[in-house]
Amino acid sequence: MATRSWHLVLILVFTTLLQGCDSSLYTNLSEREANKMVAALLRDGIAAQRKVQDDGMMTVTVPQDRLSQAVTLLDDIGLPEQKFSNMGDVFKGNGLVSSPVQERAQMVYALSEELSHTVSQIDGVLSARVHVVLPDNDLLKRVISPSSASVLIRYEANTDVDKLVPQIKALVANSVSGLGYDGVSVTAVKAVVRSQDSTPPLKSFLGLWMLEASVARAKVMLFSGLVLLLGMAGAIAWHFWRQRVTPGIYVLKESE
Repeated sequence: MATRSWHLVLILVFTTLLQGCDSSLYTNLSEREANKMVAALLRDGIAAQRKVQDDGMMTVTVPQDRLSQAVTLLDDIGLPEQKFSNMGDVFKGNGLVSSPVQERAQMVYALSEELSHTVSQIDGVLSARVHVVLPDNDLLKRVISPSSASVLIRYEANTDVDKLVPQIKALVANSVSGLGYDGVSVTAVKAVVRSQDSTPPLKSFLGLWMLEASVARAKVMLFSGLVLLLGMAGAIAWHFWRQRVTPGIYVLKESE
């Protein structure tokens, strides 16, 4: 039992020493977002952790020397996910009376945000932006300009984009009144494939996962902590020993 308790104390001290080496990667995350980020970083050999904030949101932390690599990795896989406004958010601040121009601009923006969110949920799409154009047609004109839309997507390298583009065009065309299939243009950008050969492996040390190259530094920090604890224990023991021995010396002198 004593051995187990001592082992827990060592892990607690070692964890405390390592906390100063971590940097906050992203804050104010939902539990789902934090879990996805930590899982992706651990798969790539980055010792990420999640911490609960006072408001219940999550913070993801990584070692200071892997911060830049972690940001690049998450950006490549489309994390954190894009934030989009919905219809309720766009029209929430409207006053009692809104001008037709304002309402039209809000409608176009809200429609673009909703479509961007929908397209980004398609398997293989890392990020998406949809720009909808609704022309201000005059009923007195003979020629009516059709609606149009431009879509920009960044997709995973192993995705068949030739099958993906027609699905996106049909989705956007059917979501906007007066917009035909040919009125939707899609620009697809392939995500950069990172090399996995240089990914350093993680190694377990006292129940903590860390880079194999960091194990030596961790052992030095643990040894330093043990020396500090032993020094403090020795000083306390010496202090109590002096308190017990000193009264005996005074009694011996008085008897002489």
